[in-house]
Amino acid sequence: MEFNSFLSLISNINTAKLGGLESQFKMVPKERKIFNNLNIEKLRPKKAAVLALFYPNIKNETCFLLTLRANYKGVHAAQISFPGGKFESSDKNLKNTAIRETFEEIGINSNDIQIKKQMTDTFIPPSNFLVSPFLGILNYTPKFTYNHEVEKVIEVRLSDLLNDKSITIKNLSTSYMKNIDVPCYKLNNYTVWGATSMMLSEIKDLLKLIY
Repeated sequence: MEFNSFLSLISNINTAKLGGLESQFKMVPKERKIFNNLNIEKLRPKKAAVLALFYPNIKNETCFLLTLRANYKGVHAAQISFPGGKFESSDKNLKNTAIRETFEEIGINSNDIQIKKQMTDTFIPPSNFLVSPFLGILNYTPKFTYNHEVEKVIEVRLSDLLNDKSITIKNLSTSYMKNIDVPCYKLNNYTVWGATSMMLSEIKDLLKLIY
């Protein structure tokens, strides 16, 4: 999809209804559904935010970015994710967290990011984080500057996400069960699963609603 067409569509996003957990749970095994809002609250999760940033590539195709985390010491090392991180006391709100972390991780000027919608919070069991995803746009093709947390930026075309053929099943071991079949996305030859795939599923449903 050309970026100008995407911008025309995204103008309708404020009135579009989020798919919520119904959309997110398309990309989880049934074992993952044990984490409902009630028992998540009892766990008192830490707050974090991420940014799904859409922009034009050099061909004016609408893309969004994912990051391959560097292989540092941590629960989410070497995983595919959106740019983002934990809420800091200096952040005004979670939207500010998402924008700040995007600048720190990949060098996107905070003033150039336009936040269009907050998506449904996503719980990450291994690290006990409740993550608030935000959908934003950038009106130009970015140049990335990585910090130590990022190994690589993965530029994904929106058309590939919207293509149902990008969904597959992979046998994985998770924090709550070993050797289970997990729905995931195959994007740019990377397997995207877990919380990131749940967020992508809701974004995909939202964009298809206004497409």
